[in-house]
Amino acid sequence: MISPASRIFCAVDTTDLDAARILAGQVAGAVGGIKLGLEFFVAQGPAGVRAVIGEDGPPLFLDLKLHDIPNTVAGGVRAALPLRPAFMTIHSSGGSAMMRAAAEAASVAGPDRPKMLAVTVLTSLDAADLSAVGQDAAVADQVKRLALLAKESGMDGVICSPAEVAMLRAACGPDFILMVPGIRPVWAAANDQKRLMTPAQAVAAGADHLVIGRPITGQPDPAEAARRIAAEIEAAETGEAAR
Repeated sequence: MISPASRIFCAVDTTDLDAARILAGQVAGAVGGIKLGLEFFVAQGPAGVRAVIGEDGPPLFLDLKLHDIPNTVAGGVRAALPLRPAFMTIHSSGGSAMMRAAAEAASVAGPDRPKMLAVTVLTSLDAADLSAVGQDAAVADQVKRLALLAKESGMDGVICSPAEVAMLRAACGPDFILMVPGIRPVWAAANDQKRLMTPAQAVAAGADHLVIGRPITGQPDPAEAARRIAAEIEAAETGEAAR
């Protein structure tokens, strides 16, 4: 069984190397891993990632959301392998050939390969946003279509909104990884996320891992905030087991 704390990946969304290192140190042991994204990677590169994670640091979720022709995405995945990420992301809308190329590139690392996760529909988007870019399907239908394509194309899982977790767990099976952003405890602000759920609700719906940023990093004591979230998850899981 996955422990509540290990489900949490803390999103360190900054371009500042020192701030990222401090945050990673503050939450060490209170979360399952650190997510570093495009903003940080463009500013600090692989050396910055190494400085934050260290040699024996927490699992790395390298969230670059690669999207290009298959050969280029495969090359990007191979270039990231020395960083030993536990998870990497690409956009499922890049198509099956691109996803298959990324999965094949990741396999070079053998049993220590990163788990490849496909982005479905960004959590900042709603139905009106999709319509504006020419995608007139309902958000849930588009998410399901892309998730099934990702599974068929060799992805280990997807990034999805909490609102689609239960649907995707039913559609994609128990072993397909669901990494879920858009998580806000009841005591945290929504900020720019539109499709939200509490940590306990998301895990109960079938989420494997939760990406949580500002509700942890914006608090005076990030580690205590992370422990508070883990306790909420544990309480919900204990309640489910007791029923």
